[in-house]
Amino acid sequence: MTITRRAVALGLAATMLQALLLIAFAWPAVNLAPRDLPIAVTGPQSAQVAQRLQQQSPDAFAITTLADAGAARNALADNEIYGAIVTGEGAPQLLVASAASPAVAQQLTALAQQLGGAAPAPVQDVVATDPDDPRGAGFGSMVLPLVMSGIAAGVLLTLLVPAFGARLAGLATFGLAGGLLSTLIFHTWLSIVPGAYLELAAIAGLAMFAVAVTVVGLAAALGRPGIGLGALTMLLIGNPFSAATSAPELLPQPWGTLGQLFPPGAAASLLRSIAYFGGAGAAGPLAVLLGWSAAGLALLGFGALRARTTVEPVAGEPVPVAA
Repeated sequence: MTITRRAVALGLAATMLQALLLIAFAWPAVNLAPRDLPIAVTGPQSAQVAQRLQQQSPDAFAITTLADAGAARNALADNEIYGAIVTGEGAPQLLVASAASPAVAQQLTALAQQLGGAAPAPVQDVVATDPDDPRGAGFGSMVLPLVMSGIAAGVLLTLLVPAFGARLAGLATFGLAGGLLSTLIFHTWLSIVPGAYLELAAIAGLAMFAVAVTVVGLAAALGRPGIGLGALTMLLIGNPFSAATSAPELLPQPWGTLGQLFPPGAAASLLRSIAYFGGAGAAGPLAVLLGWSAAGLALLGFGALRARTTVEPVAGEPVPVAA
Protein backbone atom coordinates (compact mmCIF):
# COMPACT_ATOMS: atom_id res chain seq x y z
CA MET A 1 0.00 0.00 0.00
CA THR A 2 1.39 3.39 -0.98
CA ILE A 3 1.68 6.25 1.46
CA THR A 4 -1.17 8.09 -0.29
CA ARG A 5 -3.51 5.10 -0.09
CA ARG A 6 -2.60 4.59 3.55
CA ALA A 7 -3.36 8.25 4.27
CA VAL A 8 -6.74 7.98 2.53
CA ALA A 9 -7.55 4.78 4.45
CA LEU A 10 -6.65 6.44 7.75
CA GLY A 11 -8.82 9.43 6.87
CA LEU A 12 -11.80 7.17 6.13
CA ALA A 13 -11.19 5.22 9.37
CA ALA A 14 -11.14 8.47 11.35
CA THR A 15 -14.40 9.49 9.66
CA MET A 16 -16.04 6.22 10.66
CA LEU A 17 -14.80 6.67 14.22
CA GLN A 18 -16.31 10.15 14.28
CA ALA A 19 -19.66 8.74 13.13
CA LEU A 20 -19.56 6.02 15.79
CA LEU A 21 -18.77 8.54 18.52
CA LEU A 22 -21.60 10.80 17.38
CA ILE A 23 -24.06 7.92 17.42
CA ALA A 24 -22.83 6.60 20.76
CA PHE A 25 -23.16 9.96 22.51
CA ALA A 26 -26.15 11.52 20.74
CA TRP A 27 -28.46 8.51 20.34
CA PRO A 28 -28.90 7.82 24.08
CA ALA A 29 -29.38 11.54 24.80
CA VAL A 30 -32.30 11.92 22.38
CA ASN A 31 -33.99 8.71 23.55
CA LEU A 32 -34.22 9.40 27.28
CA ALA A 33 -37.51 8.12 28.69
CA PRO A 34 -38.61 6.11 31.75
CA ARG A 35 -38.28 2.35 31.24
CA ASP A 36 -39.37 0.29 34.26
CA LEU A 37 -38.35 3.16 36.51
CA PRO A 38 -38.69 2.08 40.17
CA ILE A 39 -41.19 4.27 42.02
CA ALA A 40 -43.69 3.72 44.84
CA VAL A 41 -47.24 4.74 45.67
CA THR A 42 -48.85 4.89 49.08
CA GLY A 43 -52.04 6.05 50.72
CA PRO A 44 -55.75 5.39 50.21
CA GLN A 45 -55.69 6.22 46.48
CA SER A 46 -52.51 4.29 45.70
CA ALA A 47 -54.30 1.66 43.60
CA GLN A 48 -56.03 4.29 41.47
CA VAL A 49 -52.79 6.23 40.96
CA ALA A 50 -50.88 3.09 39.99
CA GLN A 51 -53.60 2.11 37.53
CA ARG A 52 -53.61 5.57 35.98
CA LEU A 53 -49.82 5.54 35.58
CA GLN A 54 -49.91 2.12 33.97
CA GLN A 55 -52.59 3.23 31.53
CA GLN A 56 -50.75 6.42 30.58
CA SER A 57 -47.31 4.79 30.20
CA PRO A 58 -47.55 0.98 30.34
CA ASP A 59 -43.78 0.29 30.34
CA ALA A 60 -42.51 3.43 32.02
CA PHE A 61 -42.67 2.51 35.71
CA ALA A 62 -42.07 -0.42 38.01
CA ILE A 63 -44.55 0.50 40.74
CA THR A 64 -44.38 -0.74 44.32
CA THR A 65 -47.12 -0.13 46.88
CA LEU A 66 -45.77 0.81 50.31
CA ALA A 67 -47.48 1.08 53.67
CA ASP A 68 -47.13 4.80 54.29
CA ALA A 69 -45.08 7.91 53.61
CA GLY A 70 -42.48 6.86 56.18
CA ALA A 71 -41.81 3.62 54.32
CA ALA A 72 -41.50 5.60 51.09
CA ARG A 73 -38.92 7.93 52.65
CA ASN A 74 -36.95 4.94 53.91
CA ALA A 75 -36.99 3.37 50.44
CA LEU A 76 -35.72 6.62 48.94
CA ALA A 77 -32.96 6.89 51.54
CA ASP A 78 -31.94 3.28 50.81
CA ASN A 79 -31.66 4.08 47.07
CA GLU A 80 -34.36 1.54 46.21
CA ILE A 81 -36.72 3.89 44.33
CA TYR A 82 -36.46 7.23 42.55
CA GLY A 83 -39.69 8.71 43.82
CA ALA A 84 -42.97 8.07 45.62
CA ILE A 85 -46.48 9.43 45.24
CA VAL A 86 -48.24 9.83 48.57
CA THR A 87 -52.01 10.04 48.34
CA GLY A 88 -54.51 11.20 50.92
CA GLU A 89 -56.69 14.21 51.39
CA GLY A 90 -56.26 16.76 48.64
CA ALA A 91 -53.66 16.60 45.89
CA PRO A 92 -51.05 13.83 45.96
CA GLN A 93 -47.63 14.63 47.40
CA LEU A 94 -44.47 13.66 45.54
CA LEU A 95 -41.33 12.49 47.30
CA VAL A 96 -38.13 12.38 45.22
CA ALA A 97 -34.42 11.76 45.68
CA SER A 98 -32.73 14.14 43.27
CA ALA A 99 -29.33 12.82 44.41
CA ALA A 100 -30.13 9.56 42.61
CA SER A 101 -30.85 11.44 39.37
CA PRO A 102 -31.83 15.09 38.96
CA ALA A 103 -33.19 14.24 35.51
CA VAL A 104 -35.58 11.66 36.96
CA ALA A 105 -36.63 14.03 39.74
CA GLN A 106 -37.57 16.64 37.14
CA GLN A 107 -39.61 14.15 35.14
CA LEU A 108 -41.44 12.89 38.22
CA THR A 109 -42.16 16.46 39.30
CA ALA A 110 -43.79 17.16 35.94
CA LEU A 111 -45.81 13.95 36.28
CA ALA A 112 -47.01 14.92 39.75
CA GLN A 113 -48.27 18.23 38.42
CA GLN A 114 -50.47 16.29 35.99
CA LEU A 115 -51.78 14.05 38.74
CA GLY A 116 -52.54 17.01 40.97
CA GLY A 117 -54.84 18.63 38.44
CA ALA A 118 -55.37 22.36 38.90
CA ALA A 119 -53.62 22.46 42.26
CA PRO A 120 -49.82 22.01 42.02
CA ALA A 121 -48.67 18.87 43.81
CA PRO A 122 -46.22 19.58 46.65
CA VAL A 123 -42.76 18.07 46.13
CA GLN A 124 -40.34 17.05 48.88
CA ASP A 125 -36.73 16.21 48.03
CA VAL A 126 -35.84 13.53 50.57
CA VAL A 127 -32.23 13.05 49.40
CA ALA A 128 -31.13 16.20 47.62
CA THR A 129 -28.08 16.81 45.46
CA ASP A 130 -25.21 18.92 46.73
CA PRO A 131 -26.29 22.60 47.02
CA ASP A 132 -23.30 23.61 44.87
CA ASP A 133 -24.47 21.27 42.09
CA PRO A 134 -28.28 21.25 42.28
CA ARG A 135 -28.83 20.03 38.70
CA GLY A 136 -26.10 17.38 38.83
CA ALA A 137 -24.25 18.92 35.88
CA GLY A 138 -20.94 18.90 37.71
CA PHE A 139 -21.38 15.31 38.82
CA GLY A 140 -22.16 14.15 35.29
CA SER A 141 -19.15 15.97 33.86
CA MET A 142 -16.75 14.06 36.13
CA VAL A 143 -17.04 10.74 34.35
CA LEU A 144 -15.48 11.60 30.98
CA PRO A 145 -12.26 13.06 32.49
CA LEU A 146 -11.81 9.93 34.59
CA VAL A 147 -12.22 7.77 31.48
CA MET A 148 -9.98 9.90 29.27
CA SER A 149 -7.20 10.10 31.84
CA GLY A 150 -7.39 6.33 32.36
CA ILE A 151 -7.10 5.72 28.62
CA ALA A 152 -4.21 8.18 28.33
CA ALA A 153 -2.36 6.55 31.22
CA GLY A 154 -2.86 3.09 29.71
CA VAL A 155 -1.61 4.20 26.28
CA LEU A 156 1.46 6.01 27.66
CA LEU A 157 2.46 3.15 29.95
CA THR A 158 2.10 0.67 27.11
CA LEU A 159 4.11 2.64 24.58
CA LEU A 160 6.79 4.15 26.83
CA VAL A 161 7.35 1.56 29.57
CA PRO A 162 8.48 -1.81 28.19
CA ALA A 163 8.91 -3.65 31.50
CA PHE A 164 5.72 -5.25 32.84
CA GLY A 165 6.67 -4.71 36.48
CA ALA A 166 7.30 -1.03 35.83
CA ARG A 167 3.92 -0.76 34.09
CA LEU A 168 2.26 -2.17 37.17
CA ALA A 169 4.07 0.36 39.35
CA GLY A 170 2.91 3.14 37.02
CA LEU A 171 -0.67 1.92 37.18
CA ALA A 172 -0.62 1.84 40.97
CA THR A 173 0.88 5.33 41.11
CA PHE A 174 -1.71 6.65 38.67
CA GLY A 175 -4.62 5.14 40.60
CA LEU A 176 -3.40 6.48 43.94
CA ALA A 177 -2.27 9.95 42.86
CA GLY A 178 -5.08 10.38 40.34
CA GLY A 179 -7.73 9.51 42.89
CA LEU A 180 -6.34 11.93 45.46
CA LEU A 181 -5.92 14.80 42.99
CA SER A 182 -9.24 14.42 41.17
CA THR A 183 -11.12 14.23 44.46
CA LEU A 184 -9.28 17.30 45.70
CA ILE A 185 -10.75 19.11 42.70
CA PHE A 186 -14.36 17.88 42.59
CA HIS A 187 -14.82 17.43 46.35
CA THR A 188 -12.71 20.07 48.07
CA TRP A 189 -12.38 22.85 45.50
CA LEU A 190 -15.55 22.60 43.40
CA SER A 191 -17.57 20.98 46.21
CA ILE A 192 -19.93 19.12 43.88
CA VAL A 193 -19.90 15.79 45.74
CA PRO A 194 -20.32 15.51 49.52
CA GLY A 195 -18.81 12.82 51.70
CA ALA A 196 -15.49 11.72 53.18
CA TYR A 197 -12.52 12.79 51.07
CA LEU A 198 -10.46 9.60 51.35
CA GLU A 199 -13.47 7.39 50.67
CA LEU A 200 -14.34 9.31 47.50
CA ALA A 201 -10.68 9.38 46.48
CA ALA A 202 -10.50 5.60 46.77
CA ILE A 203 -13.51 5.23 44.44
CA ALA A 204 -12.16 7.71 41.88
CA GLY A 205 -8.73 6.07 41.98
CA LEU A 206 -10.20 2.60 41.57
CA ALA A 207 -12.26 3.75 38.57
CA MET A 208 -9.25 5.35 36.89
CA PHE A 209 -7.12 2.29 37.63
CA ALA A 210 -9.77 -0.04 36.19
CA VAL A 211 -9.83 1.88 32.88
CA ALA A 212 -6.05 2.17 32.63
CA VAL A 213 -5.28 -1.44 33.56
CA THR A 214 -7.84 -2.66 31.02
CA VAL A 215 -6.02 -0.80 28.23
CA VAL A 216 -2.59 -1.98 29.43
CA GLY A 217 -3.81 -5.56 29.90
CA LEU A 218 -5.41 -5.78 26.46
CA ALA A 219 -2.28 -4.33 24.88
CA ALA A 220 -0.12 -6.87 26.72
CA ALA A 221 -2.31 -9.75 25.57
CA LEU A 222 -3.16 -8.63 22.02
CA GLY A 223 -0.39 -6.21 21.11
CA ARG A 224 -1.05 -2.70 19.91
CA PRO A 225 -4.56 -3.54 18.61
CA GLY A 226 -5.45 -4.07 22.27
CA ILE A 227 -4.88 -0.35 22.90
CA GLY A 228 -7.55 0.57 20.37
CA LEU A 229 -9.91 -2.11 21.64
CA GLY A 230 -9.64 -0.93 25.24
CA ALA A 231 -9.96 2.75 24.37
CA LEU A 232 -12.94 2.29 22.06
CA THR A 233 -14.69 0.02 24.56
CA MET A 234 -14.54 2.70 27.23
CA LEU A 235 -15.39 5.55 24.84
CA LEU A 236 -18.11 3.95 22.71
CA ILE A 237 -19.85 1.80 25.32
CA GLY A 238 -18.67 2.64 28.82
CA ASN A 239 -18.97 6.42 28.80
CA PRO A 240 -22.13 7.19 26.75
CA PHE A 241 -24.11 4.47 28.53
CA SER A 242 -22.80 5.27 32.03
CA ALA A 243 -26.03 7.21 32.85
CA ALA A 244 -23.95 9.65 34.88
CA THR A 245 -26.17 12.53 33.76
CA SER A 246 -29.46 10.63 33.79
CA ALA A 247 -30.29 7.15 35.10
CA PRO A 248 -29.90 3.61 33.70
CA GLU A 249 -33.70 3.29 33.53
CA LEU A 250 -33.92 6.32 31.24
CA LEU A 251 -31.62 4.88 28.58
CA PRO A 252 -32.71 2.51 25.80
CA GLN A 253 -32.45 -1.08 26.91
CA PRO A 254 -30.40 -3.18 27.20
CA TRP A 255 -27.84 -0.38 26.95
CA GLY A 256 -28.80 1.22 30.25
CA THR A 257 -28.22 -2.05 32.09
CA LEU A 258 -25.11 -2.88 30.07
CA GLY A 259 -23.57 0.49 30.85
CA GLN A 260 -23.56 -0.33 34.56
CA LEU A 261 -21.27 -3.30 33.84
CA PHE A 262 -18.47 -1.01 32.63
CA PRO A 263 -16.16 1.13 34.80
CA PRO A 264 -17.68 4.56 33.95
CA GLY A 265 -21.24 3.54 34.86
CA ALA A 266 -20.13 1.60 37.93
CA ALA A 267 -18.02 4.54 39.11
CA ALA A 268 -20.93 6.99 38.81
CA SER A 269 -23.29 4.65 40.69
CA LEU A 270 -20.72 3.93 43.39
CA LEU A 271 -19.96 7.62 43.93
CA ARG A 272 -23.69 8.38 44.25
CA SER A 273 -24.15 5.51 46.67
CA ILE A 274 -21.30 6.55 48.96
CA ALA A 275 -21.84 10.30 48.75
CA TYR A 276 -25.61 10.44 49.23
CA PHE A 277 -27.04 7.10 50.37
CA GLY A 278 -24.65 5.86 53.05
CA GLY A 279 -23.35 3.05 50.84
CA ALA A 280 -26.77 1.60 49.94
CA GLY A 281 -26.46 -0.30 46.67
CA ALA A 282 -22.67 -0.01 46.61
CA ALA A 283 -21.88 -3.73 46.40
CA GLY A 284 -22.79 -4.15 42.72
CA PRO A 285 -20.79 -1.26 41.22
CA LEU A 286 -17.84 -1.99 43.53
CA ALA A 287 -17.77 -5.58 42.28
CA VAL A 288 -17.78 -4.31 38.68
CA LEU A 289 -14.78 -2.04 39.25
CA LEU A 290 -12.87 -4.75 41.09
CA GLY A 291 -13.74 -7.26 38.35
CA TRP A 292 -12.39 -5.04 35.57
CA SER A 293 -9.27 -4.33 37.62
CA ALA A 294 -8.68 -8.04 38.23
CA ALA A 295 -9.27 -8.88 34.56
CA GLY A 296 -6.80 -6.20 33.46
CA LEU A 297 -4.18 -7.47 35.88
CA ALA A 298 -4.74 -11.04 34.67
CA LEU A 299 -4.25 -9.95 31.04
CA LEU A 300 -1.12 -8.05 32.03
CA GLY A 301 0.23 -11.15 33.76
CA PHE A 302 -0.63 -13.29 30.75
CA GLY A 303 1.20 -10.91 28.45
CA ALA A 304 4.27 -10.89 30.69
CA LEU A 305 4.31 -14.69 30.87
CA ARG A 306 3.95 -15.02 27.10
CA ALA A 307 6.72 -12.52 26.46
CA ARG A 308 9.03 -14.33 28.87
CA THR A 309 8.28 -17.70 27.25
CA THR A 310 9.00 -16.26 23.82
CA VAL A 311 12.31 -14.72 24.83
CA GLU A 312 13.71 -17.54 26.99
CA PRO A 313 15.52 -20.32 25.05
CA VAL A 314 14.22 -23.86 25.28
CA ALA A 315 16.35 -26.13 27.49
CA GLY A 316 18.98 -28.02 25.50
CA GLU A 317 18.86 -25.68 22.49
CA PRO A 318 21.74 -23.33 21.74
CA VAL A 319 21.22 -19.66 22.39
CA PRO A 320 21.25 -17.75 19.10
CA VAL A 321 24.26 -15.46 18.76
CA ALA A 322 23.89 -12.16 16.97
CA ALA A 323 26.05 -11.81 13.88
